[in-house]
Amino acid sequence: MEKTKITNKLKLILFCAILGSVSGAVLWLFLRLVHFGTEFLWSKLPSAVGSPIWYPIVACTVGGAIIGIFRKCFGDYPQSMVTVIGTVKKTGTYPYRKIIILLIAAALPLIFGSSVGPEAGMVGVMVALGCWVNENVKFAKDNADFYSKVSVAVSLSALFYSPLFGFFSAVENEDVSQTEEKENIDSNSKLLVYGVSIASSLGILTLLNQLFGKVSEGFPSFENAQPDKWDIAMLLVYLICGILLGLFFEKSEMWFEKLAEKTPPILSELLAGLVLGCVVAYLPVIQFSGESQMAVLMNDYAKYAPLAMIGIAFLKILITNMCIQMGLKGGHFFPVIFSAVCLGYGISLFIFPLSAAHATFAAAITTAATLSVSMRKPLAVTCLLFLCFPVKMGL
Repeated sequence: MEKTKITNKLKLILFCAILGSVSGAVLWLFLRLVHFGTEFLWSKLPSAVGSPIWYPIVACTVGGAIIGIFRKCFGDYPQSMVTVIGTVKKTGTYPYRKIIILLIAAALPLIFGSSVGPEAGMVGVMVALGCWVNENVKFAKDNADFYSKVSVAVSLSALFYSPLFGFFSAVENEDVSQTEEKENIDSNSKLLVYGVSIASSLGILTLLNQLFGKVSEGFPSFENAQPDKWDIAMLLVYLICGILLGLFFEKSEMWFEKLAEKTPPILSELLAGLVLGCVVAYLPVIQFSGESQMAVLMNDYAKYAPLAMIGIAFLKILITNMCIQMGLKGGHFFPVIFSAVCLGYGISLFIFPLSAAHATFAAAITTAATLSVSMRKPLAVTCLLFLCFPVKMGL
């Protein structure tokens, strides 16, 4: 009996290692595809035509039309993490036979410069892969809901280079549906599945990055800064401002959701692309998910006027929700963090001009408050804060 238990554990470990490695490789290939597409569309092609100011308007508008036609033909993808997990809970599966469509649908908005992150699209792809495993691998039968959460953990861990963030994001999504779970895996085995799958996915992703070059840097880490009495005095101000930005995210999400309901397909994506292009033509910092722009912002934030930084924070939220709700879909984690950091920097510049230590503290608090409102997942939010800010800055 004991030998059988050990054998089963070894089989489980091997299965999880293979599942995680395949997921990590698929994610790396996806990010590589997006990198090549983005490099061509936003670096090589503009240079070839002389980088005219109208280029972003044309590129984003054409991109919006292409995305609209693709969604009209193949379905409303990518879907949000909540929708993906909810679908698995209700139906017991996710359309893994459409995995190529899911990959293309996830890649197009990123390549065409939509102000969204890659996590929403990749969660759908990874969950589809997990559902295929659930239905076709005898060892994993009848655990679709659990393996969908493992897929979420794997994809978010790899995208954010944060195993704990991926794990807690998946676990804290368990209340998406009131449908009862029908898992037949004990708690210790669940932890083993999470741990080995996440470790193997990060391992293969790191290996591929070392062999062929990184395809994503993730969010940069801010320098360590010790808050003083003046920072503590401003704490309540930062918290209130961060909460207001989070509430603005929720409110603007509702605005664009209602607008999208009244706008026909294809026209919705076309309009979103046109607006995005017009904004990007004058404010390139609004484009993409925000992690690359964050590294530049950390060094150059003092060059911006305080009101400009605050304006960028709210504009980024608006454009991100417009993209998500009107068809240029993706995730909101990266853009929301970028917006919250801009808000913190802007407020800090008003009070403490040219002080990196004060700016870092302000950004940490506004980010914590904004994410707490927009995500409502305290453990995942804490992990995101540790991802960007030194431990001394954690709340």
